[in-house]
Amino acid sequence: MAVKPISCVGIVGAGIMGRGIAQVFIQSGWQVILSDPISKQLTSAIQQIKKGLIREVEKSRLNSGQKDIILKNIRAVTSLLPLADADLVIEAVNEKLDLKLEIFSQIGKICGKKTIFASNTSSISITQLGAAAGFPGRSVGMHFMNPVPLMPLVEVVRGLKTSKKTLSVICEVVKSLNKTPITINDSPGFVSNRVLIPMINEAIFCVYERVGSPEEVDSIVRLGMKHPLGPLALADLIGLDVCLDIMETLHSDFKDSKYRPCPLLQKMVLGGFLGRKSGQGFYVYNSSRDPKKR
Repeated sequence: MAVKPISCVGIVGAGIMGRGIAQVFIQSGWQVILSDPISKQLTSAIQQIKKGLIREVEKSRLNSGQKDIILKNIRAVTSLLPLADADLVIEAVNEKLDLKLEIFSQIGKICGKKTIFASNTSSISITQLGAAAGFPGRSVGMHFMNPVPLMPLVEVVRGLKTSKKTLSVICEVVKSLNKTPITINDSPGFVSNRVLIPMINEAIFCVYERVGSPEEVDSIVRLGMKHPLGPLALADLIGLDVCLDIMETLHSDFKDSKYRPCPLLQKMVLGGFLGRKSGQGFYVYNSSRDPKKR
């Protein structure tokens, strides 16, 4: 398959992951079209990207002139239609299969026949997304880690029909972002979340069964296993709703009880306790996002 050189990247979804992905691309000199149907979400995303670039200036990794030039590389739009200009489109919306399938179907009709389509999904099958939308050879997983500007890994996921050329192009794109691509085969949760999210779920069970408090569980993992962040603080950072979505995908796809979501996780999500983004999860967060005990 002939894939034209990539010069413009479209990103669908201006949430935490979408805006983080947009920032690393524009910092690396790419032209980015950031699409989200909610204007308020786009405005917030651009503001957060500006703040991220200001931090880069404060740390002397950029100067103010470079910051202003970089910001000119991004265009915010409320429609998918402008993505027709993109050589690579990365979907970064909520972890909902129906929503992702709909987006893949729409961008498949809008974009050119050589555009590569990637999903930032953390658990949903790339094979399924590509097959349903009709371009399996040009579909691939690009699973960025949160926070995107800081984390060096991109999990590149190969669907059953993802072409070698597509993988090659995407790995080169990832390297151009000064990140490390690691290519794996399509499987529920891939590697990262198949390992991480069940660990978080088990930590939640420890709280649910009153084996230990959130602070105690996190401290044991940090001090005993040298993790920089405890699993419950990490769950708050990821978003408890995202953790639940991934556990439900693992449970549904593998049909194995070891992936059963903890009832406490389900209850907290139903109650709106989603972690940092809602201000409260296993910890309470003030405006500066400092964690406090519940």
